[in-house]
Amino acid sequence: MCRHLAYLGTPLSPAEVLLEPPYGLHRQSWSPRLQRFGTVNADGFGLGWYAEGDPLPARYRRAGPIWADENFSDLARVVRTRALLAAVRSATAGTAAEQSAAAPYTGDGWLFSHNGALAGWPAGLSALAGLLDPAELLALEARCDSALVWALLRRRLRAGRPVAEALAETVAEVAGHTEARLNLLVTDGRVIAATTWGDTLFHRLEPGRAVLVASEPGDDGPGWTPVPDRSVLLATPEAVAVRPLDPAVSRKESHHR
Repeated sequence: MCRHLAYLGTPLSPAEVLLEPPYGLHRQSWSPRLQRFGTVNADGFGLGWYAEGDPLPARYRRAGPIWADENFSDLARVVRTRALLAAVRSATAGTAAEQSAAAPYTGDGWLFSHNGALAGWPAGLSALAGLLDPAELLALEARCDSALVWALLRRRLRAGRPVAEALAETVAEVAGHTEARLNLLVTDGRVIAATTWGDTLFHRLEPGRAVLVASEPGDDGPGWTPVPDRSVLLATPEAVAVRPLDPAVSRKESHHR
């Protein structure tokens, strides 16, 4: 599994949400409190953020653990951004270990992270991979299950599907082909969208100022709200909306099992 978070709101440094909280993403790389699968997230990490006036995000990713990167604390301290997505990775067995497999993935102005795993990687996912055309398969950013999920989601976003619907449809599609844990997180710098499917997710809203969506709280302060499993979330600094995933998604998953 992995841990991830996304932030939208008044400009801040990534360090304020990643490094400074007592149980922030940095600490979750070696000591997550609520992670249900795996115990350490040392197989890579990444940060994506949006600069003012630029719709395309920048990224900083590495293959090793976040605590081993001497440059990251400086970067996280001096950057200022109104929107970011970050993740620490625990790799699915058999997937690529290089930097390209570390979230966030990007394309068309979006940042994406997958907290979860697809059973049967890689041989058992041929039917799922067959939903993509050869050009899409060749364009996969990395040899891993998360890159495949991102390609399936990105196809829908490019077709103009609203992001919450695109997420729900992608979860239904993947769950219809294999057992999976599918906590997905995506932002375009204006909205955060996420799903819960097998692991924890929380949000903290300061209306009109900021919203933070994270695998687990970075502190023990007030305001953290758990998101029920089998849900899709849509968040801006003004409001957070959570609804159950379509019951048909659960029926597909149950039928597959």
